[in-house]
Amino acid sequence: MRDADPQQAALRIRAGRSPLPAVSLKADVPLLDRYREFLPITDATPLITLGEGNTPLVRSTAIEHELRAGALYFKVEGANPTGSFKDRGMVLTIAKALEQGSRAVICASTGNTSASAAAYAARAGITAIVIVPDGYVALGKLAQAMIYGARVLMIRGNFDDALALVRTLGEENPVTVVNSVNPYRLEGQKSGAFEICDALGDAPDYLAIPVGNAGNISAYWAGFVQYRAAGNATQTPRMLGFQAAGAAPIVRNEVVPNPETVATAIRIGNPASWHLAVRARDESGGRIDSVGDDEILDAYQMLAQREGLFVEPASAAAVAGVRKLVRTRQLDLAGRTLVCVLTGNGLKDPDRAVMLSGDAARVDPDIVAIERALGWV
Repeated sequence: MRDADPQQAALRIRAGRSPLPAVSLKADVPLLDRYREFLPITDATPLITLGEGNTPLVRSTAIEHELRAGALYFKVEGANPTGSFKDRGMVLTIAKALEQGSRAVICASTGNTSASAAAYAARAGITAIVIVPDGYVALGKLAQAMIYGARVLMIRGNFDDALALVRTLGEENPVTVVNSVNPYRLEGQKSGAFEICDALGDAPDYLAIPVGNAGNISAYWAGFVQYRAAGNATQTPRMLGFQAAGAAPIVRNEVVPNPETVATAIRIGNPASWHLAVRARDESGGRIDSVGDDEILDAYQMLAQREGLFVEPASAAAVAGVRKLVRTRQLDLAGRTLVCVLTGNGLKDPDRAVMLSGDAARVDPDIVAIERALGWV
């Protein structure tokens, strides 16, 4: 039986292993070392770290009731070092690149991958090259890649164009591609599933997650399957993936040449891990659906204003999708445990938050003016 308190559940002793502490051990046990038996780690793999992983699993105080769920938790991946889930896969990818003697890495990105690649490359003392679509990357993410010292190139095209270029450059030059076409990315990202099981005492009944390049839903599914096989979970969840309606190639079963959505992190028309995502959906008995921008932004504001969780718009797609399925009676969560993965921090795209929230009131510096502005007098 699951323990309703993740912190208490984390203290249990799993078969043949020491109990996992309820406090953060980021500085003491790097992610690569903590889960090395489940990862492609060798004695020659440098265990680099920026303190990634061990992100909070936060119980809902409001949306859980709306969904009539048995329990709803949010996996807050924005707490990773560069503010997104990408750090889980990037730490392993850069470590393996170092192990193989690489001195430069390259990626295409809508923002989060470039930030993560640049940070871990800086930590490892190697060069990072990032290619991004001009005008389609949130400023917070672009600023990260630049300040970390990456060589940033903007192309007149979309993410799919950028990834095609990166793959060719990787084949023809001595540089390691660190997009999710690199299998080590997904190997590292599956650690999120391990942490959820460790915290809850088992896998949840459902796992909801945004789908862009489709690597993360694939990675989480692989992690749950591996943990169950090892005896660390008794079940696997049904995987619920959500694309933006304007960038929903898997839902439409066709490439979207010019994807459009406010959720820039999932503005991808031809996902690199398309077939893996479909496999995760089918093997888990889950589904991949789409949600409109209005639904995404509504969930985005709801997470902030009712749960105290500030995420980037793409992160809200999973919550928006679950709300849609429950509202249309396509999903019944009564007595069920659901985890929604919140993939990135809201500060990645601060302009969107300001745009939706409106201007702050400007008042004179005196008590009466403040009380009048607040409607108290």
